[in-house]
Amino acid sequence: MAAIVEQEPKRSVRQKLIGFFSILGPGIITGAADDDPSGIATYSQTGAQFGFGQLWTALYQIPLLLAVQETCARIGAVTGKGLAGVIKDHYSRKILIGVVVLVAVANTINIGADIGAVAAAAQLVVNVPFWLLAIATTALLVVSEVVITYKTYANVLKWLALALFSYPATAFIVKQPWREILYATVVPHIELTFAFFFIITGVFGTSISPYMFFWQASEEVEEERAVGMRSGRDGKPRLPRRFIRDMRIDTLIGMAAAELAQWFIIITTATVLFKHGTTTINTAADAAKALEPLVQSFPNAGQVAKDLFAVGVIGLGLLGIPVLAGSAAYALAEAFGWKEGLSKKFKKARGFYGVIILSMLIGLLLNFVGIDPIKALVFTAVFNGIAAVPLLFLIAKINGSAEILGEERGGGLSRSFVWITFAVMGLSAVALLYTLVAHHTAH
Repeated sequence: MAAIVEQEPKRSVRQKLIGFFSILGPGIITGAADDDPSGIATYSQTGAQFGFGQLWTALYQIPLLLAVQETCARIGAVTGKGLAGVIKDHYSRKILIGVVVLVAVANTINIGADIGAVAAAAQLVVNVPFWLLAIATTALLVVSEVVITYKTYANVLKWLALALFSYPATAFIVKQPWREILYATVVPHIELTFAFFFIITGVFGTSISPYMFFWQASEEVEEERAVGMRSGRDGKPRLPRRFIRDMRIDTLIGMAAAELAQWFIIITTATVLFKHGTTTINTAADAAKALEPLVQSFPNAGQVAKDLFAVGVIGLGLLGIPVLAGSAAYALAEAFGWKEGLSKKFKKARGFYGVIILSMLIGLLLNFVGIDPIKALVFTAVFNGIAAVPLLFLIAKINGSAEILGEERGGGLSRSFVWITFAVMGLSAVALLYTLVAHHTAH
């Protein structure tokens, strides 16, 4: 008699879709946060200043960004610790303190720039003083991240990220030289000038940012806690077979979506601004002009474009700033052995939430020292591009360590791309400094 084989029941399309969306988590949130106001401002300035000249970065950053974020996620998943916790266990205290200080400073500057951007964008819609909007934004963020669970908060705000679709919509409405765009996407264009390397370091820095490394590693640990994953004898989580696969799918979709958004923002600003003589973005209103062709048939199209731009910047700012504050808090809490996690109540993780509150308050204060909000976003991206270099070196070392990751250490392709990312961003930072010296010498 033939053996009776019990087959798994076939799943409906609806069940398959539910199953697919259920695996989307830290990767999607990290990808959305990657296109924060600093990203929008930097990509907009890139398109306005150089046209399609840096469009190729969106394509070639995909494998680099994906390799780094997959590595960070895998480090968190395999060890059951965030990046700072892993560095604390395997490297010297000097390295740990250096890393934590670097991330805390970079994130706080980024928080300040993003708070300013949200306030400046809100001014396009409501006639309220900048300082009041900045304070209101900070108060809303502190209450939301400390009182409400971030997952609930993010589930609401991520829908505002749909405002980014206004860029591809505008790109397809405006007549585009698609052959030229395709060429610029595939064939790298480089100019040996300070202005070029300044912006391209910002593009790398806002795409491959220190806060993303720490955030995604720690959020994978939070995911494991949420599903009650048990630890083995070595103290590391017992990962189900599908966990790493699902994490990779989540990360791939999140990072590809982030780079696609970058590609369309550069195309739109290059076509609408650069080709019509606007090469410098000084205000949020200047950046909003890139969306006017989308709504040109509407009455008062200029204001509608501002409203659309404001929704995107505010939504992504409110989504991204807690990620910045949270990643700094994870790093400091792990370094000093404090209880940490957004899943914990304030009373059980006072130090962790204290870092979140303090970093937002310092970020708020940075907006009152006379720095232009839009220019601050681009400077922040450049700072992140330089700060990421030593962190990438450590991530590459951990990725290749069998002692730390065991069988889940990075394969040859993963290790190669993480080291290439370190090299590319390192060379970009060196080229920026070299052209800066040459620029000052010439003047």
